[in-house]
Amino acid sequence: MKPYQQIAIAECGEPLVPIPLDIFATEHLHAYQKLGAPYGDKSPYYLREQVVARLLQAQQQLQACCPSWRIQVFDAYRPIAVQQYMVDYTFAELVQAQGLQLQELTDAQKQNIWEQVHQFWAVPNVNPATPPPHSTGAAVDVTLVDASSAPVNMGSPIDEISPRSFPDFFADQPEPEAQQYHQNRQLLKQVMTSAGFLQHMNEWWHFSWGDQLWAWLSTGANPNPDPHAVAARYGRAEL
Repeated sequence: MKPYQQIAIAECGEPLVPIPLDIFATEHLHAYQKLGAPYGDKSPYYLREQVVARLLQAQQQLQACCPSWRIQVFDAYRPIAVQQYMVDYTFAELVQAQGLQLQELTDAQKQNIWEQVHQFWAVPNVNPATPPPHSTGAAVDVTLVDASSAPVNMGSPIDEISPRSFPDFFADQPEPEAQQYHQNRQLLKQVMTSAGFLQHMNEWWHFSWGDQLWAWLSTGANPNPDPHAVAARYGRAEL
């Protein structure tokens, strides 16, 4: 169990609502749908009502400093079945990337790969006390596009299983290109946190408001938190 999963949930009952996609940038076909993730008739472009309101605030902040730039929504609401699919997909991808065969993995190799996966991907847990952040409707994965709708280079792709995904990975690298990546990430963080979101400690693209991770981060990210010092507003949500 991750430390933030010890935080209590006081579900407020707020509905999932559609993200106004005319205001934000998106990919033509959602990245996980391209991979065959089982969304069924559910859309990934939903968040809790107050989370959508805060995302709109973040877009306004971006417009104030970078006219015609937009936040690109990569992913938002994620059903448990999709979380399971993507966790399994990522495990298989890492096995292949490391030149291993799934059927021949030792227990130690499996454990090592699962640890890599779970550094970035939440366990697709059906326990209502420990929901994956994206299944609550409180978490959103975002990046930026410029005035020409071109992606702003953040130095690594979303979902990369690598230290490059850590928000401050490029902070102390002297090369001009690396410093530009860091500045781009800082701009994204600035506009999102100005609206109340908090950033995942391992993922430059992941922000949330109102879930267990947000509540845990808001109280200082104590590795041994008091579960009742603060409560999350949102538990698992269903469309």
